This record gives sequence, C-alpha cells and structure tokens, in this order.
Amino acid sequence: MMKEDFWKNVKLIIFDVDGTLYNQKALRKVMLRKLLRYYLLRPWKYNELLIIRSFRREREKRAGFIGEDLSNEQYIWCSNQLDVDLDLVKEVINKWIFTLPNRYLKSCMYPGVRELFDNLRHAGIQTAIYSDYDSRDKLKEMQLETDLQVCSTDSDVNAFKPEPKGIQLILNKLNIRKNDCLFIGDRIELDGICATNAGVEFLLVDKKGNARDFFHKLSSKITSFVK
Repeated sequence: MMKEDFWKNVKLIIFDVDGTLYNQKALRKVMLRKLLRYYLLRPWKYNELLIIRSFRREREKRAGFIGEDLSNEQYIWCSNQLDVDLDLVKEVINKWIFTLPNRYLKSCMYPGVRELFDNLRHAGIQTAIYSDYDSRDKLKEMQLETDLQVCSTDSDVNAFKPEPKGIQLILNKLNIRKNDCLFIGDRIELDGICATNAGVEFLLVDKKGNARDFFHKLSSKITSFVK
C-alpha cells in the first residue's frame, strides 16, 4: 500500500496499455464481430483464425521469457506450432492484432485517461508506456502523448513481463530513481510482479470496483498533491 506522501515525490508514472488504458473486453467484443463477419463469408480462410488464437496462446505461455529477437520469435512460435508459412502468420497478425483493432480504441478508452495524462504533463510528472505488445500506433489513435514508449519486443528489451527489463530501461533512459516511479497495470501476475521485480510501486486498475471512475479519482489525487 502506497503511503500518501509518495504522491508528493512521484516523478514518473509508467502505464501498461491493453486492459489498463482501455476496456479490453469491449474491444474484443467489437473484434469478435468483425472476425465472424469476415470469416463466415470466407470459410476457406478458417486457418487464419487458428493463427490468431495460436499467436496469443504461444505468447501467453511464455510469460517472463527472455529471447534474442522477440520481435521475430513471436511469429516463429506460431508458425512452428501450426506448421504454416511465416509470412502468412505475420500478415494475419499484423492485420487483426496490430492494425484493425486500433481504429476502435478511442471508443473503448476508460473515462478520465486523457485528462490524467494532461494533468500529469502540467504537473511536471513524466509518463511512459511499457507493454508486452507494441503500443506506439495505439497511443496515436488514442491521442495520448508520453515521454517514452517501450515494448517487450524492442531490441533493447527482448523480455516479456514479469521480467523487469522494460521498466529498468525506462528508468535509465529518463534518469528516474525507482523510488520516484509508479507502474500502473491491470494484471497482478504480470504487471504487479514486474513492478515488484523492478523495485517500483504498483497500482492495479480497479476493474472489480468502478473502473469508469478510476482515472478520474487518480487524476484528482495527483492534482491535489502537486498544487
């Protein structure tokens, strides 16, 4: 549990993205409808649905994995598992995971996220993104600006959460002490343990309570301490 005086000294807040800044369940419902509509009319492409499922599963079961080239390895795992062409895997995943969902992100954002980012900037508190998935295009769609964006598949990280390499890289690049940093995420088993491994404070997005008020309340709390 963070002490109240922590908020007086925080200099950097790192955010996870998927399920943290937007309602992931809502987005998945939208994408499920898109997938069904597309593939019901193209049953001969059914194997592409298997690619999407396998890609996610292969990544999920490798939590904490440290690789040499995760940006490519993530596709190779799926290609090997299904014995399908690597280029096809990259094409399908780029379309259905890294590109098409982005256009619906803004409508799925939690209320108060943009307000929080604006207030942090005005308060002189730096912001960074650390996600297992590349989120640079996602941030553009959500119209959120940060001081730094880091992904687990970046060449200078190459490690999935809860390995703390991504957080450590951010701290080093922004020259911030871990005692002055907060990591906000939605999964204890990944984000929470990652923060613990890096030695920084962690705040879990409250989905079981009223997630719609979470960022409004956080914004008010931070604003009250930096006045």
